[in-house]
Amino acid sequence: MDSSISPKANMKSKKKRRPLSRQQKLKFRAEWLALKFFGGILGSMPLDWASAFMGNTWRVIAPMTHRHARAKAHIMAAYPEMTHNEADKIIRDMWENLGRVAAETVLLSKINKDPSRVICVNPEVLEESIGEGAVIVTMHYGNWEVIASQADDCGMPVAGIYQRLKNPYSEDYLLRQRESLYKLGLYSKSHSTGSKLVSILRNKGSVAFVADVRDYRGVRVDFFNQTAAATHIPAALARSMNKRLIAIRSRRTSGSRFELVGKEIPVARTGDREQDAITTTQAIHDQFEEWIREEPSQWMWFMKKWV
Repeated sequence: MDSSISPKANMKSKKKRRPLSRQQKLKFRAEWLALKFFGGILGSMPLDWASAFMGNTWRVIAPMTHRHARAKAHIMAAYPEMTHNEADKIIRDMWENLGRVAAETVLLSKINKDPSRVICVNPEVLEESIGEGAVIVTMHYGNWEVIASQADDCGMPVAGIYQRLKNPYSEDYLLRQRESLYKLGLYSKSHSTGSKLVSILRNKGSVAFVADVRDYRGVRVDFFNQTAAATHIPAALARSMNKRLIAIRSRRTSGSRFELVGKEIPVARTGDREQDAITTTQAIHDQFEEWIREEPSQWMWFMKKWV
């Protein structure tokens, strides 16, 4: 593997941040200390207890926020036949799942130490790409963070892409919890990230995206019978680098236990590059929608996905 994409290189984007004011530093340090404090408490608990504690806490507190109403509006638009009570129950279940994810993010090492916690139903979907690399896409469903370690166990180490936090102290803390999962590096979104991903794929590595986020600079797709903004980067990379495109879903089965299912997404390769990006990105979202409809409480409905 090219040394330019070694695990130790470019673990974080080196793009400079704007200098923080004294007030911002105090605020961000307070948030960071609170995060470390709660991380320490959760770390002292058995994994399933910590996950359940945060899940139940979020189930009670999150419905009091403005995001609860937004999530209900989104799911009722996606399911016009759904009643308010049905939507409210699903969204409360969603908050519990996300609370569990919050706890598990700082306890990923505990999940990784127990192979029985993450089961891949069809690992053969990755076999053709071992030693060749692939573009992997997932969504904010179940606990998406556990996918990277499973891909690595299957012989496909990956690089990951993330959105930088405003708080640099909290970002550093959370990166330390996650970076060991991404053997080819964990990169923040920036103008230089694209060339790094191309280099990884050219050297037969794999890259992983959480591809259900809204991206106004991307393409428009149909998602739950509504127009949504979607990133076209995974589709474009798979096409231009002649790589397979694999969608993976991480479904929570019980407690901190997960079932992974993968499916290859056909990559459109015609003479029209722009239309190919739209066609393939639509295929990704068609698969995401199929999986979400199977268990909607595990998807993050409060995202501003639609246009």
